[in-house]
Amino acid sequence: MDLDKNNELDQANLRVIVACCALAYITMLGFLPGRSHAPHLPIIYYIAIFIVVSIGLRQAIAHWPGHYPWRRVLGMVHDYTGTCFGLVVGGDAALPIYAVMVWVNLGNGMRFGSRYLAIATVLALAALLVVYQITPYWQANPFMVLMLLTTSTVIPIYAHLLLERTRKASELAAAANREKSRFLAQASHDLRQPIHSIGLFTACLRDAPLGEQERRLVDSIDRSLLNVSQLFRSILDLYTLDNGRAQPRYEVFALDAFLADLLQQNSEAARWAGVTIRLRPCRHWTRADRGMLATMVQNVLSNSFKYAAHRPLLLGVRRCAEGLAIVIYDQGRGIDEAHQRLVFEEFYRVRQVRDTDVEGVGLGLSIVRRLGRLMGLEVKLRSRPGHGTAVSLQGLPRLCAQPAQVPVDRAHAAPGLLGGLRVCLVEDDHNVLRATTALLQRWGCEVDAHSSPVGLSSDCEVIVADYDLGREATGVDCIDQLRAQRGWDVPALIMTGHDTEKIQAVVHERNIAVLSKPVRPAELRAALRALREETAAPAN
Repeated sequence: MDLDKNNELDQANLRVIVACCALAYITMLGFLPGRSHAPHLPIIYYIAIFIVVSIGLRQAIAHWPGHYPWRRVLGMVHDYTGTCFGLVVGGDAALPIYAVMVWVNLGNGMRFGSRYLAIATVLALAALLVVYQITPYWQANPFMVLMLLTTSTVIPIYAHLLLERTRKASELAAAANREKSRFLAQASHDLRQPIHSIGLFTACLRDAPLGEQERRLVDSIDRSLLNVSQLFRSILDLYTLDNGRAQPRYEVFALDAFLADLLQQNSEAARWAGVTIRLRPCRHWTRADRGMLATMVQNVLSNSFKYAAHRPLLLGVRRCAEGLAIVIYDQGRGIDEAHQRLVFEEFYRVRQVRDTDVEGVGLGLSIVRRLGRLMGLEVKLRSRPGHGTAVSLQGLPRLCAQPAQVPVDRAHAAPGLLGGLRVCLVEDDHNVLRATTALLQRWGCEVDAHSSPVGLSSDCEVIVADYDLGREATGVDCIDQLRAQRGWDVPALIMTGHDTEKIQAVVHERNIAVLSKPVRPAELRAALRALREETAAPAN
């Protein structure tokens, strides 16, 4: 509907412009040597009236938008009537006005489709025959008339062929895009599961009593898996942004706790890179999409780990005008000025002579900038070769201090002290089920594991479920069932390999946390801490 409205309004606007050009042309003829305005006055008056009527028609289209075939045909008749009048009265001097007929033909066809192209062509041929019948000049030049008739037929036929090819190409492109979306969605889910389970198994190995050589091997596996996981997430982030499906979901949170959580999640990656991170404490609160902002900071940190390895890194928040800016400053080799704008382009990587190979495909900073635009943040980069690089995410709103939060029980917050937490785990992938069960048990949890939602029952304190559990039920159904059995809203977590936006829409107002696979052990541990605090809150 909007497309039809815009097309018809555009055609009406162009009609007024073309009529004004025709009026200017006829007026200029009177200034040529040996000519006067007197023979052309009727055309000038008619075109002036034509412009007034065209403006009225344009206003009607703007006021009553929509698809009205009779109005479009009326517009064609209006155009051809004015053109015929000019051709009849103007004689040979008005022949250039024939170009208006071609415009009406092609304009209606290109804007409204082949059906209107055919209607416009029939009307144009009828108009030319009428002019031929009543104009002596045309009757004296039959070959000219034949040329005009041929042109008025051949051009629309060729335009029709182009329109058909364009339509078929558009349909094929749309079908290919749908197939690509389905493939990526399925491949995304199928790839997330093994990456997720490998990460959990590796975390179990890390906690096992291993020798030095075995521990180094586990480190290598974990490091390689992290690189694959980051690349995988970058590609999915880019795909989501290209589809226009990513929309910010704003919430108010403390930046100090937000950045501390990010540092905890990246502690292993920082250790592998030999980077010591110093976080400057702050008391600022802001409003933003927590997930998008975390992805932005995460990507900048990953770049620092790659290009400023074995160097210290400073992370902090500073005031910037009326808002706040998150600043990540490393002491790496820096970026030459020639590269500083290009690093935000997709797939661009700064490579130098004898440069060591660095993992990644050059998507991190382009995703940072695109996410920043979605949230209205400005991403700035300052760098001096040999002195390091500073990336700042500017434009975060600075909010008034929020009420002090209840202190976290450090016994529960410690990595290995989730002891005694009763977890009901529902997962239909056996590898993921085994890996998650083993990891939770190493953290001290009592795990009630289920591979099917059928006959589900548990006296758990926390529910952890996959979303897609086959045809019987979803993870949300399992959570609703267990909550109904227990008689209270048991804290719950969904871990999914599907589009998290859709899952979050499903769990809206259900108080269910959502994590996107592959879930890193640190993310899962932090989520379990938060859920355990929820179980402790009613008792307090």
